[in-house]
This record gives sequence, C-alpha cells and structure tokens, in this order.
Amino acid sequence: MASLSLPKHTFTSLLPTQTPRHYYPSSQLVSKSSNSQFYGLKLSNSTSLPIPSSSSGMNIICGKVEKGKVPPNFNLKDQDGKSVSLSKFKGKPLVLYFYPADETPGCTKQACAFRDSYEKFKKAGAQVVGVSGDDSASHKAFAKKYKLPYTLLSDEGNKVRKEWGVPSDLFGTLPGRQTYVLDKNGVVQLIYNNQFQPEKHIDETLKLLQSL
Repeated sequence: MASLSLPKHTFTSLLPTQTPRHYYPSSQLVSKSSNSQFYGLKLSNSTSLPIPSSSSGMNIICGKVEKGKVPPNFNLKDQDGKSVSLSKFKGKPLVLYFYPADETPGCTKQACAFRDSYEKFKKAGAQVVGVSGDDSASHKAFAKKYKLPYTLLSDEGNKVRKEWGVPSDLFGTLPGRQTYVLDKNGVVQLIYNNQFQPEKHIDETLKLLQSL
C-alpha cells in the first residue's frame, strides 16, 4: 500500500503571514481626568476608548493645507467674543497653533511656553494665535489664569480644523496638536505636528522665523 509523504514543514507555514498588531486596553492608553498622559484629552472617570478593529489600523491623514500654499480664510471669535479673520494677520509672520483643549496638562504647558517666549516672537515680528474647539468664555478664563498675552480663537465644532486638515491622534479620539507658520504674505512656510512634546512647537517655530 502506498504511503503518503508530506513536505517537511507545518500546515501553519502554508498560511499567509500577517504582521502582528498590538492593541492595548484603554486603561493602559489613557489615565483618568487631567492626569492623562496624552495631555490634550479631557476624560471623566468612566471614559473608555474603543479598541480599533483589525481593518482600521492607524491612518495617516494628509492635511489640506500644505507648505507653500495659502490656507483658506476663516472668521472665528476670540476670547473677548470678537470676530477675527485670518486675513487680519496678513502683513506680518503668523504662528497659528491648533491644540486639543484648554486646561489640559499638555495644552497648558504649550500655552505657557508660547507666553514665556512671546517677546522672542515679537522680536521676530511674528504674531501668535492659538485655536481650539473651546468656546470664548473658556478661552477668556484660560488666558486670564495663565496671563496669556496673545489671541485665542474658538473653533467650535472644529470646522476650521477640518478644513485645514489637521490630523487627529489616538485613532481619531484626540484632536491634533499642529502648528503653522505663515509668512507676511500669508503663505505657509512650516507645518509642525507633535502631540506629546508641546514645547517643541516653540523651538521649531522660532528656528524658522529667524530664517525668514
């Protein structure tokens, strides 16, 4: 009777290989309330984050605003409730930074770093503007508490953030932290994204402004 011989490999080796995906429980990703290691995420004690399916993965989002281009204009309210348009800042370099939320650890650190270097920005002839989805009242309290000398704009509903294509972090649950430097003609000269090192935004923008 003929015998059946098999190749010297296992059946599992015949299966298509897959790159392993590593997912972590939400408790390991984000800690509670203002102690969030992700700096910009406001969480209640009951907040949990969904674990993404294997088909979602980490998406890299290309922004609609690109270096060398003029971004779309906008009209937003500042911390005093006054309407401010992007075109108002034309004529001087502009540092426009999008941040997740007022009063979160990373955003407070970033706001105060811009404050502490504000004279350097003025010396470079640049204006500084912060943008988040908080309302004007929140911005007013935030600016007063930390003595912020620059404008904060309220992008409620994140309309401008979406129009500019600011990417989100943490599978879309955390608004991105992205800074744009526009020259005096309103053309983008730098786009810098760094969620977890807020102070680096100041270093990178000042470095560029000194070369303009």
